[in-house]
This record gives sequence, structure tokens and C-alpha cells, in this order.
Amino acid sequence: MPTTEEFREEAEAQIARAARQGRPHIEINAGELHRIVSPDQNRHPMACNAMRQLMGPADVVIYEPPAGDGPSFTVRYVLPR
Repeated sequence: MPTTEEFREEAEAQIARAARQGRPHIEINAGELHRIVSPDQNRHPMACNAMRQLMGPADVVIYEPPAGDGPSFTVRYVLPR
């Protein structure tokens, strides 16, 4: 069973790759993150929680579903960090 830390590590890896590419930002979607870390289990709340933990003051929630957590939850992380 995946942990919030595993979701966080994958999101951090995606952010680091985007920073190395010189991108100004990266948008991470909980559903896509979930498919990478835990494709066979429903752990969207863990993915969303990990994404929220990584947010800094310049980062923006692009979309938050009415329930708060779900596969459509999306955050734009501003680079560099």
C-alpha cells in the first residue's frame, strides 16, 4: 500500500525534472500522479495531501473538485523552487 511520502517523492521528482529543463512552472494532476504511484488502489486523498504539502507561497491550485480531493485536483508549482 502506498504512503503519502511515496506520492510526495514522485511529485518532487517531477518538479525537479521540470526545473532541470528550465521550465517556469509545472502542473501536477492528482489522477496522473496516482496512476504512477498506485494504479490499482484508490488513494487520491493521499496524492492530494502530498501535493498540498509541497505547495509554496507562489504555487496555485488550478482546480479543486467540490469534495476537495479527487483525480482532477491540479496544482501549478512555480519554478525555480
